[in-house]
Amino acid sequence: MSFAHEYAAAVLRRGREPMAPVGFTPDWSDRPRKWKTYPGSAAFPLPDAAPAPAPDGRFTLPLLGGMLRDSYGLLGRRLGVHANEDLGSLPRYQHGGWSRGTASGGGLYPVSIYWVSGAAGPVLPGVYHYAPGGHAAHRLLAGDVSAEVAAALAAPERTDGVDQYLVLGVKYWQNAFKYNSFCYHAVSMDVGTVVRTWRLWAAAAGLRIAPLLWFDEARLADLLGIDNRAEGVFAVVPLRWGDPLPATAGAAAAVRHADLEKSRRVLEFETVTTLQVEAARVATERPAPGAVAAGAVAPADPGARWHPLPDPESTDPDVRAALRRRRSSFGRFDGRPIGAGQLAALLAAAAGTALDSDAETGATPPALAKLYVFVNHVHGVAAGVYEYAPATNALREVRPGAPGEFLQRNYFLANYNLERCAAVLVPAARTAAVLDAVGPRGYRLVNALIGAISQSTYTTAAALDLGCGVALGFDNVSYVEELGLAGSGELPLLLMLVGRDSARPADFRHEIA
Repeated sequence: MSFAHEYAAAVLRRGREPMAPVGFTPDWSDRPRKWKTYPGSAAFPLPDAAPAPAPDGRFTLPLLGGMLRDSYGLLGRRLGVHANEDLGSLPRYQHGGWSRGTASGGGLYPVSIYWVSGAAGPVLPGVYHYAPGGHAAHRLLAGDVSAEVAAALAAPERTDGVDQYLVLGVKYWQNAFKYNSFCYHAVSMDVGTVVRTWRLWAAAAGLRIAPLLWFDEARLADLLGIDNRAEGVFAVVPLRWGDPLPATAGAAAAVRHADLEKSRRVLEFETVTTLQVEAARVATERPAPGAVAAGAVAPADPGARWHPLPDPESTDPDVRAALRRRRSSFGRFDGRPIGAGQLAALLAAAAGTALDSDAETGATPPALAKLYVFVNHVHGVAAGVYEYAPATNALREVRPGAPGEFLQRNYFLANYNLERCAAVLVPAARTAAVLDAVGPRGYRLVNALIGAISQSTYTTAAALDLGCGVALGFDNVSYVEELGLAGSGELPLLLMLVGRDSARPADFRHEIA
């Protein structure tokens, strides 16, 4: 049994058995910066463009700039009145909250985005870091190292004819200063939210985003000049660009610029480091085709009684507009019901989410997650707990009756009244079975998928003009019991709250200020 198995079990029980270090308190006065910074590196501003049909199905610099801006760039200031604990500090610039198209656990955004550009790109070949604050690319290394990335990936079927890559790293301290050992669980979902945003955005431009999760992580960490214990390399996304010139492996090269840490004291959490070391050790052991199918959830029981939902309500096809409207409701749900067609649209979007990773092969990849929904206020759907069947767009009743009291009793925080949201969507996965099938790196796969599902839900809710919020602070064991999942191996991993926000919430219109 891997350490990732033990960690998954600890996360499941953390509502009843606190994870070490027990009693940890964040030092907010010594928190790290909200993104990495590289003093002395040359930088240039990136262009901005809406998703539009790409020429010959290839990226351009405006399209790349637009995708980065709409996913991880700063889009506006968060100053609306809500029920989250950070409300009092938001008006102060040093503690300001900034809206981004992609969601992130705790609003911490620990994902580092690197762009490796080869000779076919529009800029001097090299390694660049995306700076969200200024929507700029900082050059960390000059020279074509795309062949080194391709060699580390060892996936010619995905890299032939490619010399442009986006590399996603996670600097653990950017999240761990608040969440300590729970950090690994949260940040692996954050990677999925980024990938999902890119997949939605790229699809609107007729482009494909397909991440690789298995590769020589230590080799890429050396290239990026990062300490692989402190920053994991979670995913690499090849980008189709122009026709690349033949690339050959040259002398060993590595980034020499170093991120300037703001915190005076950086803590290392043994649990997070152990998980990172274990995942990096098996990083090159890519699963055999079809191996991950052993971790799939069970299909819907055709013999059960299913209640059909109406057709999903159509949504605004403007992906950029939906991403820019996305926000967390934080206690602003007002209890008004939503339509059954809106619920169907949210469930269909969540269930239709895929990563298209190197572990998910074949025409129809296995379903690694199942959706359950706790219905409070939905027109035409009785209050109760249901399983969702995406193939038939139907619900199976698990438990009848209003679930509001159960939802609130098993929620740890005070920023939501869960009875006032219209519904709570709960994705569940067989984490242990996936780990058995593909090894410790499967934890990243499962959580990235769950994060991607949450981003689909957020974006669809915004397109439907509904409120949404995602939460990790709940008693997972109680949900296993309530949903009757003990024999299936399914673990409820996230709460996705949807409903109608107050009609006229107090807010600051930064865009007209």
